[in-house]
Amino acid sequence: MTTLTGLIGYPVSHSKSPCIQAYWIAQHQLDADYKLFTTAPARLRQTMLHMRKKNVAGLNITVPHKQAVIEYLDSVDDTAKRIGAVNTVINKNGKFIGSNTDAYGFITNLKEALGDLKPYLKNVVILGAGGATRAAIVALKDAGASNITLTNRSGEKAQGLADEFHVEHLPWSVRNNLLAEATLLINTTSLGMEGQPELSIDVSLLPASAAVHDIVYAPLETELLKSARARGLKIVDGLGMLLYQAQKAFELWHGILPEVTPELRVHVLEPSDEQPE
Repeated sequence: MTTLTGLIGYPVSHSKSPCIQAYWIAQHQLDADYKLFTTAPARLRQTMLHMRKKNVAGLNITVPHKQAVIEYLDSVDDTAKRIGAVNTVINKNGKFIGSNTDAYGFITNLKEALGDLKPYLKNVVILGAGGATRAAIVALKDAGASNITLTNRSGEKAQGLADEFHVEHLPWSVRNNLLAEATLLINTTSLGMEGQPELSIDVSLLPASAAVHDIVYAPLETELLKSARARGLKIVDGLGMLLYQAQKAFELWHGILPEVTPELRVHVLEPSDEQPE
């Protein structure tokens, strides 16, 4: 019997997840399939009931359902509780268990790119206050980050996140003032993504030893990363986070930890009729 997994979100038609999951399914010669389930918010309950009837082995959950889906699960694990969001569901003997692989994807990507993270965790500046920010904070704290400062266009949202996770928050208007002592700058906003406004920030203010990470992967090298590279700073693109969070989800569903390889990166980035999500 074919093992069915898939992605629930709105929209999902441009997601790279099917490309990634199909690559590993073929590589490991599994009788499995990964499908997209476009689900408007008003239909989330109905879709989740349908997934139970179909007896899916697992699901990825993307925007805007990462928090709303919790209501339709039997339980959530400790990681999802800490992050406050679910991006992966596992069917364990008919029980839908919520988990979150974003923190794993985030920190694994950073380690792969930067090696020893200790020098970069002394003074972390995060731009943004969305779901990815939540995962990043949890991952960075677990890795030993000693000082994390948030700044976001919506100050109220960032302040709420800062209070919840016990990190510092400063207004968006002073973002450039935070850079002089930053050891790691992370963009978790959509600014700089294809079709979105550019991110306005002055990387020339960063120390020469700092690193810059942008979770955006379309384009793969954003203007932020180009500017950082021009300064000779270490940079980390966002594709690795996508691949590593998918890697952990694959393991949870199929019991196999697949490899994230240069060949997979090339495969995912190959031009197609679709654009990344």
